[in-house]
Amino acid sequence: MRIFGFGKRHEPPARSFEDELLEDVPETFDDPTAIGDYADDERAQLLGDITAFILNNDLEVTPEHLFLAQQAFSGSHTGLAEKIIARQIAREEITAGWLAETALDLGMARDRKAELERLMLRLEEVLESFLSTSHKASSAASDFGHAMAGHADKAEKIGTAMIDGATLVELTRAMIDRTREVESDMIRAEEETKCLRDRLKRAQRDARIDHLTGLPNRRAFDALYERERAEAQAASEELCVALCDIDNFKRINDQHGHGVGDRVIRAVAKHFKGLSNNRCHVARHGGEEFVLLFRGLSIDEAAERLDGARASFANRRLINRENESALGQVTYSAGVADVLSHASLSDALRAADVALYGAKAAGRNCVKIG
Repeated sequence: MRIFGFGKRHEPPARSFEDELLEDVPETFDDPTAIGDYADDERAQLLGDITAFILNNDLEVTPEHLFLAQQAFSGSHTGLAEKIIARQIAREEITAGWLAETALDLGMARDRKAELERLMLRLEEVLESFLSTSHKASSAASDFGHAMAGHADKAEKIGTAMIDGATLVELTRAMIDRTREVESDMIRAEEETKCLRDRLKRAQRDARIDHLTGLPNRRAFDALYERERAEAQAASEELCVALCDIDNFKRINDQHGHGVGDRVIRAVAKHFKGLSNNRCHVARHGGEEFVLLFRGLSIDEAAERLDGARASFANRRLINRENESALGQVTYSAGVADVLSHASLSDALRAADVALYGAKAAGRNCVKIG
């Protein structure tokens, strides 16, 4: 096993970019006309509470955070509301990490897979309706054609080229009515299909993105890994995986708060985005850990490239903008493994994790090859 760059300085590599609860509702109203006004006020209050919660706690505006805020401040989930109030009373920070963990503990984490399945099912229903409408249009045109052909045959038999005017008008009006009806159905189906497809794309994207950092999440990385491994094997290219972990992250949280900890995670994520391109993929693996996949680089080359990035980031000095206090040096350690020498992703990640543990044991702020 070899250790890269403990305490060394490197030139940074060339960067490539990849790119308050509501009051109880009165049971009765003396003035029925006031109900609408009250409902408007209630909605405005709810929106105000949600907005204040997001902004005051420096949370990202994500579907997950909006959903949880709505659940708490609308009274839909009193358990979450009580935990938020207790944390505010204790003057503890409400961070994205705490909110996610609390939602998970309360069984509130939305099942994105189930959400995607519901959207797919609804999209299939709309497409079936669209096909049915198209079939009706085709059937109507066919019926009209057959009716006209029948009258033409009759006219030919009685030796006249003229079709009864009243019959022709009746047929034409019926066809126009059927066409208008089908056209309206098709327009409605097209609009609903487009709306559902947009929602499905957003849901698919949200299910594969880590909302704190904007990086792909572990689920997205697992899917990417399978494709990259197959392509690397087919092209006889090397493939390496690295696990990176922020050093002494608990100390950062304890000394500066979880809000600052979240911002440090975002800073490291932004740093890793600078490494990513179509030959280097980065994802948040969970907590303060990140995973990188290097294609076309040997294990030594991947470790050297990652070590250069590590040294560059270690030279930065981060500041807590809330009070201008210095965070000091923030570093990370990493372990690198050769993917194709292992039977599965879990085996390769286990090897990288063992190397990462070795890097921590060797004093942190270094890259170790497993």
